[in-house]
Amino acid sequence: MSQLRFGASDVAGVRFAVSPVWETVSSMWALADPVRHAVHLPWIDQARATLRRPDVAVRVRPLVELTRPRRWLPDFLTPPAAGPDADLAEQLDEIAATPPDVVVRDLLATTPASPLSPFGRALRDDPAGLLPKLVTAVRVWYDEAIAPDWPRIRALLEADIAHRAAVLAEGGAGQLLGQLHASLRWTGDRVVSDDPWQLDFDLGGRRLALNPGIFTDRRVLWNLLEDSPPGGTYPVRAVATLWEAAPVAAGDPLARVIGSGRAALLNLLDTAATTTDLARRTAMSCGNVSQHLSALHAAGLVSRSRQGRHVLYRGTEAAAVLLRASRGE
Repeated sequence: MSQLRFGASDVAGVRFAVSPVWETVSSMWALADPVRHAVHLPWIDQARATLRRPDVAVRVRPLVELTRPRRWLPDFLTPPAAGPDADLAEQLDEIAATPPDVVVRDLLATTPASPLSPFGRALRDDPAGLLPKLVTAVRVWYDEAIAPDWPRIRALLEADIAHRAAVLAEGGAGQLLGQLHASLRWTGDRVVSDDPWQLDFDLGGRRLALNPGIFTDRRVLWNLLEDSPPGGTYPVRAVATLWEAAPVAAGDPLARVIGSGRAALLNLLDTAATTTDLARRTAMSCGNVSQHLSALHAAGLVSRSRQGRHVLYRGTEAAAVLLRASRGE
């Protein structure tokens, strides 16, 4: 069990972001343990073929060695994203600018879990000389394995953040933190985390950056060294929908009345979702989704609300009645 103690400014400063570096780095876990990450098998099959290419394998090797299964990641390799729209280049620049003593400190902090790999030892001995190779490895792996699917990955991550924004609006920061994951609970001035690390960390006014992760599967993972920016990555909601095909509306009585596109959207709107997330899940363009949502909203079948920079759509009670009727319920 671990605990994170919050002051008033820490609670007020909790923020969410999407981290392309985190997804790139943590994706290596899925390659190493496909059974545990079976939900990602469509991606794993392609990524493994990519990694077998000699030109990719050589350049990505430093990242592979630092992300072996059941070992801790050095904090400098997964910096919290500076904002909700942080891109890969910004995060890579931050990694590249890590002072040599911080690289060594973070590497040594991982050794309780397992010894350093050969590249880890070499990086410890020559951080200034070898850090650029690690940055290149992350960039190459993102370009080869993550970038082709980044739009759908980002849409899922942003949909999760939009959901968290709705929880914050409805129940406040305590409810937000308490419902972030089943392994966490909020006790009034601290988050208690059901994990094996036995951390006791006071945020001390430095606030907390949180990001959902598609390859984070069982618990919240923390960046909590005393001199590191505090951060946490939690398992994203609805990860099983990430690689799903578009829903098939053939034979749906409702689709024959209002059209297959609008019927597909209504079937997905039992929970709030953004236009981008709906486009990903239906394989429609964002423009088509927007047109359908406008028509459904005008008919009183969809409600919409703004949470920060996101607009959330959800089926109304009238839509629920219509869906039940079309199913013969």
